[in-house]
Amino acid sequence: MSALAYPRVNRLAEEIKKIISHMIRNDLRDPRIAKMTSIIEVNVTRDLRFATIYISVLGDQQEKEETIEGLKKSSGFIRKEVGRQITARFTPELIFKLDESIERGVYMYDVISKVTQKDMDEKKNSDEKRDSDEKLED
Repeated sequence: MSALAYPRVNRLAEEIKKIISHMIRNDLRDPRIAKMTSIIEVNVTRDLRFATIYISVLGDQQEKEETIEGLKKSSGFIRKEVGRQITARFTPELIFKLDESIERGVYMYDVISKVTQKDMDEKKNSDEKRDSDEKLED
């Protein structure tokens, strides 16, 4: 079934996203967690027992790994705070995962741009060659 069939799950996911985003910006003091950390998406299971939090970190691979490690170590504190702020029978267990879709998108854009530029250069060169050949024939 689609996510639209479960509006409560969607509301809870958005609320968790807001709470954890605020906590990352203001409350967490772990030096491993990068300042440029964003929550991309939160998926909550239908039974509301688990929440997978996809994060994006602006930085190198080491910063990304350290941020994930810091968030995993802080997950108990984060879960307690989420439970305090939401209205639900259960507080979902938080699972943090690194979302690298933005980096993949940038990489794909670069590859496509290079191929497009190469094609344009080849077309320009072939047009110039054709023009010079036509001038020689005249």
